Amino acid sequence: MPTTKLGFIVQRAGYKSENPKLALTHAIASQSVEVYLNDGDIVTADIAFIGDGVLNCKKDQKAMDIYKLTSTETHIKMSLLLDLNVMVCKEDLDRLGMTENDIVLDAEEFGAELTVKVVPFAEITKMMEGMNHLLFF
Repeated sequence: MPTTKLGFIVQRAGYKSENPKLALTHAIASQSVEVYLNDGDIVTADIAFIGDGVLNCKKDQKAMDIYKLTSTETHIKMSLLLDLNVMVCKEDLDRLGMTENDIVLDAEEFGAELTVKVVPFAEITKMMEGMNHLLFF
């Protein structure tokens, strides 16, 4: 029963860029590939926001109001709904003067049980070391 582990690393800020949403969309889509797999094979996806990429996690985004674009906030909530592991780098939040109160932490309104994890970069590095494939956005 092989497991293929995919890691999506978002390291750039969002608005006016599809980069973070592409990472999240690809991670979400990875959960639907099982139709192409052998019985018992699975694909897992972890998503980590590092560097200026942590700005994508800001809550109460107004992307639709300002740019007529869906927000990254909604994509993060969809990831949680699909039980994807979403991590945010603690050191980068600190560097940008942000706290856990400033970012999307859950998607209770959609019924998601998982929450975003704010973790030290060392934990994100450990996650990256365990992946079969890493994609940087």
